[in-house]
Amino acid sequence: MNRYILLDRDGTVIHDRHYLKDPEEVELLPGAAEGLRKLRRIGYRLAILTNQSGVGRGYSTEDDVRACNRRLEELLRKEGVVIDATLHCPHAPEDNCDCRKPAPGLMYQAAEELGFDPEKAWMIGDKYADIRLGADTGATPVLVRTGKGAKEEARCSDLARYVVDNLKEAADRIAETD
Repeated sequence: MNRYILLDRDGTVIHDRHYLKDPEEVELLPGAAEGLRKLRRIGYRLAILTNQSGVGRGYSTEDDVRACNRRLEELLRKEGVVIDATLHCPHAPEDNCDCRKPAPGLMYQAAEELGFDPEKAWMIGDKYADIRLGADTGATPVLVRTGKGAKEEARCSDLARYVVDNLKEAADRIAETD
C-alpha cells in the first residue's frame, strides 16, 4: 500500500491569492519545497486536494485551475519535488457536493485512484475544512500556520495531531513519527 501525504494547495503549498486564475501568480510558500522534498525522501507520495469554488462562482474556469496546477507542479519539479496527483472540487459551497472539503469525496477519489488507505495517510492544510477532512476520513491531520492557518488554529487544535509553522516543520514532525 502506498504511503501518502495529502495537501491543500492555497495557503499550504502556495501563497493564497483570492480566486487564483493566473499561473504567473503561483508562488511557493517558504519551506514548502524543502518540506515536500523531505517527505518524498522518507518514502511518501504526494497529492494535492483543493477546493476551487471560483469555478462554480464564475470567477475562473476549469482551464484556469489546470493551468495554475501545472505551474505549481513545474515550480516543484524545479525544486526536485514530484506531485503524484492533483484533484480539485470546482463547486461553490451552496452546491452541496460531496467533493468540497470537508466532505470526503476528494479523499476517497484520491484513495481509489492512487491506491492508498486514508487511515494511513496524512492531511496537511491551513483551514478547518482540511483538518476536518483528515479527521473524518481517518487520516492524520496537520495544520500549518501559513495562509489562514494562524487564524484557524483555535478552531482546529482539538482535531489536528500537530500545529506547525509551515510544510518544512510538518515534514520534520512526520519524519519523527515515521
